[in-house]
Amino acid sequence: MHRPTHAVVLGGGLAGMLAAAALARHVDRVTVVERDVLPTRPEPRRGVPQARHAHLLWSGGARAIEALVPGMEERWLAAGARRIGMPDGIVSLSAQGWLHRWPDLQYLITCSRDLLDRTLRERVLADGRITVRQGVTADGLAGGATRVTGVRLRDPATGEETTVDAALVVDATGRASRAPAWLEQLGLPGVPEEVIDSGLAYASRLFHAPPGSGPAVPLVNVQADHRAPRPGRTATLVPIEGDRWLVTLSGTRGGEPPLDAERFTEFARDAVRHPIVGELLAGAEPAGPVHRSRSTVNRRRSFERLPHWPEGFVVLGDAVATYNPVYGHGMSVAAHGATALRENLARRGLAPGTARAVQRAVARAVDGAWSTATSQDVRYPDAIGPRPPLPLKMLGRYVDRLMATANTRPAAARALYTAFTLSGPMAGLVAPAALVATLRGPRRPAPAEPPFTPEELRVLRLPDPV
Repeated sequence: MHRPTHAVVLGGGLAGMLAAAALARHVDRVTVVERDVLPTRPEPRRGVPQARHAHLLWSGGARAIEALVPGMEERWLAAGARRIGMPDGIVSLSAQGWLHRWPDLQYLITCSRDLLDRTLRERVLADGRITVRQGVTADGLAGGATRVTGVRLRDPATGEETTVDAALVVDATGRASRAPAWLEQLGLPGVPEEVIDSGLAYASRLFHAPPGSGPAVPLVNVQADHRAPRPGRTATLVPIEGDRWLVTLSGTRGGEPPLDAERFTEFARDAVRHPIVGELLAGAEPAGPVHRSRSTVNRRRSFERLPHWPEGFVVLGDAVATYNPVYGHGMSVAAHGATALRENLARRGLAPGTARAVQRAVARAVDGAWSTATSQDVRYPDAIGPRPPLPLKMLGRYVDRLMATANTRPAAARALYTAFTLSGPMAGLVAPAALVATLRGPRRPAPAEPPFTPEELRVLRLPDPV
């Protein structure tokens, strides 16, 4: 006789909903536990304070989500999100210069985080096997060091405590996860942790796009030069739903963006390496206040390195690793982690060893994004964290050359954008075709000015640099 199986997902954000979608194919019932009361419209909530800042869902993450939740990309676009070709749909100044706008090699989805989360949540919770308990806090794990058998919950309003049994518990509670402490309470050793902190601060503001600009506006990004001995400052303009621009400014220690509205545009125009974002904002109307965040530390918890791992427990998403948001990798890594959960359940079911196999696969999904963020961030002045070993330094210099080469050699461009959008393994950066192209170097210098098209110059009312 079939014994019904139950799984519990802690956290109702993007990672939690993707985990629930992955689990629903392999257990009879999934309960999502969320401490917030989830909004029914696209609006901010306490558990996702970073939602007010720019979010990018790279094509590698979008494809992973599409495989977990079919039709999701179409739903986002119908709700107002944009699909922007990569790199043909962006105007971006890298450390090596303005990027050449090759025909569509990859893509990204842009919209507010609130719309992205609400649309996904609505689709996932339409599955009758998945239910959500809101306004409830997870207080710890039930079971012992060899097997987790459920989770202890508490209702903050009444103080009532209950234990919910589960064949598998997934922690997707984000950067505030208490998983390391919970595991120690069960008798496991401390979880190894690595921190790289560039001291980055973020400031974001919404603007109404100028009348007539329409959907032709590209994503515009002025990056910092991580090689220069000065604070790294960036400015990013992301077109989102509702004919709005979400503009996020950032700066490492000594170069933090301002909080006051008066100096916001001034920073975008004068403090970063090129004034284009500030110039675009001169013709846009503010649609809200300035919001600031300092939750930008790169932090990795290596659960997979514990000498043994309890059956019935998995950690994924930001609970495993968080990154400097400037690289936009968090959501895509969470999607790949949920994919690892689905694939291991399909292959192994809930057999002994599955949880550990999932945790190791989640760690592999983290590797590329972690290397990208930390190898750059540790080079800024006053960054806190261990210096990279010689092999990583050499790899960093190689990637700098590859990025310069990607402006004029398609083989280097394909390798770069496939890896950066998490559409393929980072090993592709040193595949033979990319390696040969990079060793040959760029054919010509990068563009001297932002490479807008004539149509973009017209709708944005920018002067023609020629």
